[in-house]
Amino acid sequence: MARTKIDYGIDLGTTNSAISRMENGEPTIKKTDTLKDTMPSSVYINKKKAIQVGDSAYNALKRDRLKSMKASGNFESNAFIEFKRTMGSDKSYSSSNLGKDLTSEELSAEVLKTLKSFVKDENVNSIVITVPAAFKNNQKEATREAAQLAGFDHIELLQEPVAAAMAYGLSSDKKDGFWLVFDFGGGTFDAALLKVEEGIMKVIDTEGDNYLGGKNLDFAIVDEIILPYIEENFVIDSILADDSKKQILRNAMKFYAEETKIKLSFNDTHNILSDLGDIPGEDDEGEEFELDITVTQADITKALGPVFQKAIDVSKNLLERNNLKSSSLDSLILVGGPTFSPVLRNMLEAQICKPDTSADPMTVVSKGAALYASTVNISEEVREQTRDKTKIQLEIANESSTVETEEFVPIKILADKTEGEIPEKVFAEITRGDKAWSSGKVEINTIGDIVEIQLNEGKTNVFDVVLYDNKGNILESEPSNFSVIQGSKIGNATLAYNIGIELKDKITNKIRFKSIKGLEKNLSIPAVGTKNGLKTQKQIRPGIDSDFIKIPVYEGEHNSDGTRAIYNEHVTDIIISGVDLPALLPENSDVDLTVNVDRSEKIMVTAYFPYLDFTTEIEVDTTKSSIETSWLANEIRKAKGSVSELRDEGNPDEAKLQKIEIELAELDKSFENNKNDTDAKSEVLSNLRKSLKVIDALNETTEWPKLEEELKAEFYRLEKANTDLGNEKSTKLVNEFRSQLEEVIKTKDVKLAAVLLDEISGFFFQLTFIYQLINFVRNHNDHFGSYQWRDTSRARVLLNKGLQIIGESPDVDELHPIVLSLLDLLPDNEKPSGDETILVG
Repeated sequence: MARTKIDYGIDLGTTNSAISRMENGEPTIKKTDTLKDTMPSSVYINKKKAIQVGDSAYNALKRDRLKSMKASGNFESNAFIEFKRTMGSDKSYSSSNLGKDLTSEELSAEVLKTLKSFVKDENVNSIVITVPAAFKNNQKEATREAAQLAGFDHIELLQEPVAAAMAYGLSSDKKDGFWLVFDFGGGTFDAALLKVEEGIMKVIDTEGDNYLGGKNLDFAIVDEIILPYIEENFVIDSILADDSKKQILRNAMKFYAEETKIKLSFNDTHNILSDLGDIPGEDDEGEEFELDITVTQADITKALGPVFQKAIDVSKNLLERNNLKSSSLDSLILVGGPTFSPVLRNMLEAQICKPDTSADPMTVVSKGAALYASTVNISEEVREQTRDKTKIQLEIANESSTVETEEFVPIKILADKTEGEIPEKVFAEITRGDKAWSSGKVEINTIGDIVEIQLNEGKTNVFDVVLYDNKGNILESEPSNFSVIQGSKIGNATLAYNIGIELKDKITNKIRFKSIKGLEKNLSIPAVGTKNGLKTQKQIRPGIDSDFIKIPVYEGEHNSDGTRAIYNEHVTDIIISGVDLPALLPENSDVDLTVNVDRSEKIMVTAYFPYLDFTTEIEVDTTKSSIETSWLANEIRKAKGSVSELRDEGNPDEAKLQKIEIELAELDKSFENNKNDTDAKSEVLSNLRKSLKVIDALNETTEWPKLEEELKAEFYRLEKANTDLGNEKSTKLVNEFRSQLEEVIKTKDVKLAAVLLDEISGFFFQLTFIYQLINFVRNHNDHFGSYQWRDTSRARVLLNKGLQIIGESPDVDELHPIVLSLLDLLPDNEKPSGDETILVG
């Protein structure tokens, strides 16, 4: 059948994936080749270069991991899993059987192709794919790339918690209140808070961790249960001393751990048993490994509790920052295989509230994606490819979901899309799927008419559309049906991050992240944001590629405004050079930015230059993330140094300091063990950011005395400069600063003090600007021969002119252009520090 809605949804998971389709108004799982609801997200390339996906690939992975123990690190596996965690990075997976490296996107494409193959009765060209709410822009872009490689022409992305809420909401009797979606997947964790009013759902806040999931649970079981057993029963000193060998052992034991995790989700105990020879390799004394471990609920609680607690803490923080208590929740919805665990369910009930277990955690996301897909029109481009123009083409503008029991549906004939003959009079009859309601025959034409339909409550209503001529003969039409979901209505998805850019602050001169108004976290998408009145720092000459403006685009977490770059996720750098501009753009020119974010969070930036009356539009091409090993090592070192400084300054919160020290030590160890692992480095950076925020918060408690002293000194310096150089206007401003200083000292507000310090410093700079220009000219004249001037003669002429102005009557307007021209004659490494390519705002 020719579809007008997408109707297909895929849950592309870290460890398991599923595909669903709307059938007769219901989201239906399409069974895998092994007749399961879900399929392992695993890929294997055999020696004949054939690609296997799913259960067979997962079994091959298990065999390869065990073989690697005997190969002493020389074995190269051709089976892969958990590549979703490296989507959007420069990580590649080497396949000796295929003779090349594969990207995360290429491996994900194979999973998507296989899911698509489970649909036997039609070709699938359009798809909704779910992604974690905490996914960054580059990871979403990588998901689109994987879908394109898999042959999909129209791709929509949907946040996993939103999909789960949609599937849950359709069947739930609860139509009001606050819902918390607790989505603990194979590799990621998401928490989403929704407000529901009369069945209309709106996401109000999200939080998550892209490096917390079932994988962490598996390794917790390995480290806390299986490895201690092996240490106790075998001699493995050489393995433990070699990080590479230890990791091979951990990876091989992970499959036993995963089985244990699943079994103990439904049983009180589980025996980990292996026969002699099942596990290749020997201990230091030549003994073959063998497992015989009885694991109880108490054992698994001890192992998994700390990992689950991290997810619960994220959820509690999400509630707290929205001023909600656990008792305020009406539903706690579980998503993901690990949420079957009684350990987690007991912890949730004790710390938040009793979970609602009515939805299947394994399929709720895929089904929700299909429900959402039934509300999204197939793109016109794809629609044109599938039209049967011999049938009368219709446009049916129905609401896809509603909380009303009656809806008005506009319907009209598309004559320009129809190649066959259209009778002079055409009548349409709309009949509900249960045959209990019909519109009767209503005349329609190319202008259109409106039909009022009646809906059954709390379900998806399917309506058949039949056309007749004036003699009662049936006319073939397309589409011939439509559906309306009654009882719930999903609000638009929301931004999981603040979208903003890195700017040089015009007062403090510091380069910081600034969010774009209209694109703040939790606002509905699609969305449009603006940032007007930004300034260029230097002129851009037309046709010159080396003259450019750089607009670094970032995604920022909660409270990210004004933070350092390391706190935020770099999306890409937009470069606008002289080649893109029609004429000279002078220094200090205005730039107005408009940023559009579509329903799938694709970003488009429009830059307008009022001076040139010129607009350029740039689609953000997300860059692959790459973390420099040396840079990350240095950031960890600096974080440790910050903790030492806090202790030296006598920070009173010793418990927090010790906790941060332990966390940093664990981060450092993880980093040292996985310097070449992209996924591991990303996880280290993610956790380092969390530690840095705690360090900054602790800094504030010891910062006040020295900040107060610095603030007073800076104000007295400004006051003296104003006495020597000021006027009536500047004196008024200095008096305002004095009042603000007194108020800040009284309240001891560190954040306000820091802002005030920046403002006072900025005004001092403006007031004494003429003297800085004079000093620049004199210094470069005195040391003329030590600079590598691009044009020595030109530099000499400019300096002489500057000295002449200084000797007669120093004037900022005359001296400033000379200094700028001199700066252009200096090589980049001899210019004063600071990025002149980014905008000021």
